[in-house]
Amino acid sequence: MNWTDERVEKLKKLWSEGLSASQIAAQLGGVSRNAVIGKVHRLSLPGRAKAGGSTTTAARPKRPTSAPRAPNYASRVSARPVARPAGAVVLKEEIEVDLVAEQDFSTRTDVVVPMSRRLELTQLTERTCKWPIGDPLKEEFHFCGNDSPESSPYCSFHARLAYQPSAERRRMR
Repeated sequence: MNWTDERVEKLKKLWSEGLSASQIAAQLGGVSRNAVIGKVHRLSLPGRAKAGGSTTTAARPKRPTSAPRAPNYASRVSARPVARPAGAVVLKEEIEVDLVAEQDFSTRTDVVVPMSRRLELTQLTERTCKWPIGDPLKEEFHFCGNDSPESSPYCSFHARLAYQPSAERRRMR
């Protein structure tokens, strides 16, 4: 089945009138419901009106949020469009979403980050730190390479990062 210009125009007209994909397929003839849906998506046709209704959805009142806010967080409310199914029709509506914009981190000044030896994978041994640094897909990717104790794959600095006590992990959440 070929989509001629006339059939595409008829599809657009029927779609804007609010007919379902099955109804449009029946009126066009020789085409399946899925073919109609695929063509509608390829044409990027907007959401259609329900038969006898308007093309806009009613605005919902804002929902009050009673959840307490964590300190050091600045949040903002943003409206963004989402699609939700309503029977056989997908409706687009704008909802308000609370976004976390900023978080205030306190930096420690007593942390000393060791200089890495910038080893490649083939240069690692049992006694070198295997902490990956950077993006593995980039050329500047390397491993720490500093001396590591016999019982750990990481140097003492990276071992503290990798193996945090459970109480400290709970506090960070």
